[in-house]
Amino acid sequence: MTTELILAPSATAPRGLAVHTRGLVHVYRGEGRDVAALAGVDLSVRAGEMIGLLGPSGAGKSTLLSLLAGLFRPTAGTVVVGDLDLTKATASELDTLHATDVSLMLQGAARNVLPFLTAAQNIEFAQVAAQRAERAGDLPGTPTLLGMVGLSDLGDEPLDRLTPGQLQLATLAVVLSTRPGLLLADEPTSRLDHEARDRVLAALARVNRELGTTVVVVTHDRDVARWMPRTVTIRDGRIGGEGRSGEEYAVVTADGFLPLPAHALEVLPPGTLVRLELEDGEYRLRVERDQS
Repeated sequence: MTTELILAPSATAPRGLAVHTRGLVHVYRGEGRDVAALAGVDLSVRAGEMIGLLGPSGAGKSTLLSLLAGLFRPTAGTVVVGDLDLTKATASELDTLHATDVSLMLQGAARNVLPFLTAAQNIEFAQVAAQRAERAGDLPGTPTLLGMVGLSDLGDEPLDRLTPGQLQLATLAVVLSTRPGLLLADEPTSRLDHEARDRVLAALARVNRELGTTVVVVTHDRDVARWMPRTVTIRDGRIGGEGRSGEEYAVVTADGFLPLPAHALEVLPPGTLVRLELEDGEYRLRVERDQS
């Protein structure tokens, strides 16, 4: 069952943060072997936009999300969130960013909440750091947050009494408690049934529309990606394509690299020679058939 959500933009909100990466490279160092998780990612997300990062496991999606959150520094390239270059930010600036402007929703609800507290108590605990950063007057109240995710009557319930879908919605309320400008969600619907999945996605859409929060969702599920106004496909550590309103596009990188969609490899396998020709004001790919 699909949950239909009809919302009008809020006149009070938007405070979403824009995101820009350029030439983003990240290499994990191992004993005798280095693994390049990202190999030159150029990504721009407008303030208040909602996008999905789509791709298989191991493509580099979660690494990219962690870099956007400022959890660690990339091997090369830049990450700018709002006006802050995370690659040059001090520890104090990153602490303030995490306390006020950027929230990361980790995969698996249990990793985001304290299990011995109720949803309402988790929200209050999560707001402590933001209050210390003199944001108390700007923070949403607990009833507002619980109502936004559809849990108005369950705020005082022990978390172990909630269904998996309700627990994920409670998690969403907690990560929204600082009213972040950027919400990063790593596989927020994993292991949920279709109804619970759609409730979580509807709540994310509502957050984006009513609060103006920039939302970036990592997923490997194309059914989840269909909820996103824009999708960015990550393949082998690079941007492999973009989706807009159901249409898939290849994306030319800053260095002129053009990764083809996966289905194009069925007719243009690796090693195929092609020419780019200008004809009648349009560029066309010409395949060299005789490659002997």
